[in-house]
Amino acid sequence: MQQPPRPRREPTRREHHGDVLEDPYAWMANRDDPDLLAYLEAENAWAAERTEHLTHLAETIYEEFRSRIRETDLSVPVRHDRWWYYSRTIEAEQYPVDGRVLLTDHPQRPSLEGAAVPMGEQVLLDQNAAAKGHDFFAVGASEVSHAGDLIAYAADLAGDERYDVRVVRIATGEVLDEAVRRTGGALAWSLDGRHLFYTRLDDAWRPHQVWRHEVGTPEARDVLVHDEPDERFSVGVGASRDDRHIVIAIGSRTTNEYRILEADDPLGTPRVVAERRQGLEYDIEPVGEHLFVVHNARRTNFEVAVAPITCTSPDEWVPLELTSQDEYVTSIDGFEDFIAVSLRREGGTAVRVIGRSGDLTTPGGLGPAHDVEVGEPLVTIRVGSNPETSTRTLQLVWASLVTPRAVIDYDVASRTSTILKQQEVLGGHDPADYVQRREWALSPEGTRVPISLVHHKDTPLDGTAPGLLHGYGAYGIPSDPWFSVLRLSLLQRGWVFAIAHVRGGSEMGRSWYDAGKLEHKGNTFTDFVACADHLVASEIVAPGRLAAEGGSAGGLLMGVVVNQAPDRFCFVHASVPFVDALTTILDPSLPLSVIEWEEWGNPVQDPAAYALMKSYSPYDSVVGGAVAGPHPTLLVTTSLHDTRVYVTEPAKWVAALRWADADRRDAAPIIFRTEIAAGHGGQSGRYDQWRQWAWETAVLLDAVPPAQPG
Repeated sequence: MQQPPRPRREPTRREHHGDVLEDPYAWMANRDDPDLLAYLEAENAWAAERTEHLTHLAETIYEEFRSRIRETDLSVPVRHDRWWYYSRTIEAEQYPVDGRVLLTDHPQRPSLEGAAVPMGEQVLLDQNAAAKGHDFFAVGASEVSHAGDLIAYAADLAGDERYDVRVVRIATGEVLDEAVRRTGGALAWSLDGRHLFYTRLDDAWRPHQVWRHEVGTPEARDVLVHDEPDERFSVGVGASRDDRHIVIAIGSRTTNEYRILEADDPLGTPRVVAERRQGLEYDIEPVGEHLFVVHNARRTNFEVAVAPITCTSPDEWVPLELTSQDEYVTSIDGFEDFIAVSLRREGGTAVRVIGRSGDLTTPGGLGPAHDVEVGEPLVTIRVGSNPETSTRTLQLVWASLVTPRAVIDYDVASRTSTILKQQEVLGGHDPADYVQRREWALSPEGTRVPISLVHHKDTPLDGTAPGLLHGYGAYGIPSDPWFSVLRLSLLQRGWVFAIAHVRGGSEMGRSWYDAGKLEHKGNTFTDFVACADHLVASEIVAPGRLAAEGGSAGGLLMGVVVNQAPDRFCFVHASVPFVDALTTILDPSLPLSVIEWEEWGNPVQDPAAYALMKSYSPYDSVVGGAVAGPHPTLLVTTSLHDTRVYVTEPAKWVAALRWADADRRDAAPIIFRTEIAAGHGGQSGRYDQWRQWAWETAVLLDAVPPAQPG
């Protein structure tokens, strides 16, 4: 191919609030259009041709990555009832095998040491066998009945996050039921194992209903349990930790409502815990006769309360005063003898443990609180898998930019930790060979923005090192430091890796999220540019050798900085990017659009929201002629069956960029690749994922110029 693909232009008029945009690629909204599929295939061919010289490098990185991973491995077995539950991987197999063994056969946690399969294993779900004949396979939910004899799992066979449900008798592998199809993926069992609760999706991919299905009966006999008419709200369903309740969660971006149903009365009517009130967000944790509640009724950063399990109003919530005003409470896990509160403070994570006894609504019902010590800066700590309410220990998971992921057994009484399993890096990994630290950038209006970074100890920070800056910044989702085996291939080549904790996430508390949404969305973009400027000004990264990456809403961030600050970066990777944001949010029939109005604004009814979104939406900026200068080298990756961000968005964006580059001699390359059998998270098989990541890393390494001699 001598020239990159040039899809047809067919201008379509888009008019709102007196503003007109001629959209030449609106026809791509039809994902079944043969011309769109032909265009994607042509772009894939162009990408293959443009990166053919990277085949050896991509293979080298793939082998580096694979050589550091134990391919036959066992997760930490977790005790529940009479069993140890776990997942294991097998070398050369794409997917895990979920299994269990009896406690009577294994008084101690089973280990894979010296054996390929734990003795007495019952296979719950061999995902490799289930995936045969399918290019994509992902499990949305997998639940064992309370009696332990049945397993129900929901499988996505395309990548579009619509799940078919199958019920299997564990002892024999007999398929008992596969009547329920195209669900939202959530599942919960009644106590007697006769009924399954699941969610249904509307035409806009919103989980809007909860249904009850009697195992072994036709789907037509299923009973509607809850129907949510408000298009801002979606629903979910699950079981409480103690298995006593079916929990129905109903929520928008700013408001919640919960309903609970006794699991031994599946035909009953769910009870409302607290009726929705605009702006009131809360979450619940039923334990025995108590209901723990995390809510924002009095504090922006949320707090913890307790109520009777029969609670029907916030008036029954008794404050426990477990956190301060500047600590952001994110969740609570309740057990018979203690509770664990997950929170954020000073840009990091923490877990606070409090003993419990007696009546929790009295001052003597709770013991003293203490925070779990981690002993390392920039550690991300969270509560792990703890299915038993009767336990003396708490499973925790932590990792940092230099420390591989560790699963910890934390003894609440003695306050001691035992490492149950730490991610093994074959070939050796010494955290002391790497340096991690926190930097602070200054936004244009003077806000301090945290940056987490890591590099090899031998990498000179004299203004010559290449760097990769990661960003997200939306929905209050934090970009906490994590360990990556793949990242070692960069760090060992002298790269600096950094995370920009921009507003729109929640790293610095709930107000950090609020300061990066709606009319404040611009802060997300200027924060990221400020972080880039800080890395260069501090001589941590060389000017002209800084790359950026982000996916989904982080892909929107990439699209904006490509338009608004193209000189800061030599390379940008936008993954499944939300780059035609305004067009999408203007169409209530598209997945998530109405739900998203509380995140981005309602451009359909609000002219100010429309104008703001148009000012930063990457596609609008390119088509509307607001982008005049050249862009950096771009890698754009997406998936054909992605429901969260349609392939239409990056396809239109790349087509518009190519048109704008047509007469520009200084135009930088654009590599656009669509994974055909994949969803929002890419391909499903682990080896396929590794090859995809290795190729992306090779493109990155090839695009960043070498260091200038000294």
